[in-house]
Amino acid sequence: MDVLVLGGGYAGLTVTRKLERRLPASATLTLVDDTGNHLVQHELHRAVREPDYVDDISVPLGEILDRATLREGEVTDVDREGRTVSLAGGDELGYDYCVVALGADTAFYGIPGVEEHATPLKRLEHAATIRREFEAVVDQLGHDDPATDTERTGTVVVGGAGLSGVQVAGELAAMARERDVADSVEIVLLEQEATVAPGFPEQFQRATRDLLDEQGVDVRTGTTVTAADDATITTERGTIAYDQFVWTGGIRGNEAMAGDRPQVRGDLRLDERTFALGDAVRIVDADGEPVPASASAAVRAAETVARNVVAAATADGGFVDVQQWHWESPGWLISVGDDAVAQLGPTVVTGGTANALKSAVGVTYLAEHGSLRRALGVLRKEMDDVEEFAELLERL
Repeated sequence: MDVLVLGGGYAGLTVTRKLERRLPASATLTLVDDTGNHLVQHELHRAVREPDYVDDISVPLGEILDRATLREGEVTDVDREGRTVSLAGGDELGYDYCVVALGADTAFYGIPGVEEHATPLKRLEHAATIRREFEAVVDQLGHDDPATDTERTGTVVVGGAGLSGVQVAGELAAMARERDVADSVEIVLLEQEATVAPGFPEQFQRATRDLLDEQGVDVRTGTTVTAADDATITTERGTIAYDQFVWTGGIRGNEAMAGDRPQVRGDLRLDERTFALGDAVRIVDADGEPVPASASAAVRAAETVARNVVAAATADGGFVDVQQWHWESPGWLISVGDDAVAQLGPTVVTGGTANALKSAVGVTYLAEHGSLRRALGVLRKEMDDVEEFAELLERL
């Protein structure tokens, strides 16, 4: 029996680790990933400002896997009827059961010029590009602008104020302060919805907006981007001249899924032999509630997928008692520069406590799914906040 897991992100890695322990010894388990590395995506924005984070948040999958075989390759097609997976270069893998956890790509929505002129934030190389582009903006400050005979200033635009957009805008604003150019570089955050972090609880949205305002980010909600060229961004409210353009405006399905994010229900099945989770699909849980595309949801859905794959694989053609997944949010965390917002139940906190909570989540995840060395690396970089959190716990 051959079991394939496609994608080594949060969802794919967590499912693979669970299947390593639970599949019968006779089953083969293969994890297919295009890079061979697991990226701790929720910390990717940190690498924009602090390149040293790269070593801590990118973990070779070969260091993590026990029983599973790692196959490096880009998945180009999933033929569910024929139960085969095609890889770039022409190779083809057959399967008895497959878990699709390919994540999602950046959605540009066909807006003219955006894909050509904006940098997304999905991979390590994107973080490096955003950093280089920002440094280029800083380097040209102070030189005379021949068009106006005044000293040049800079405008950096981030399109999309979801979690990624807020976090990258916060990092860029912090970089401007660190380089003492906050008065010369304007960080503009655009969002077509009425609030930042749309889809999240209202208290969380308000706290996030307050931190962005405090850190000097020019937040423009209710602003829809309609086009872009190499110098200007056109919106329904007018044009914006820019020096750097970052796009975090949404997600679409992986190319192997024809750009689609098919819907799955609480059993997380695409069909009897193919399961899917994470950003690769739109999940409606067993209670009929839509599940947000997030690392937290991807990791938590993995338990149900692993149980159902094992149940199907060991049913020997008989009745399969599949488990239904009920999504329960553990809370929400977001970084805004050197600050953060955390919501646990109805309580929202910011400052050192929120930073420590976010650090603790990252360190715990790395220690469990990555490596203790990398977890300690992140902890060392953020020790002040963790110590503040520990002191807080001692007082409670």
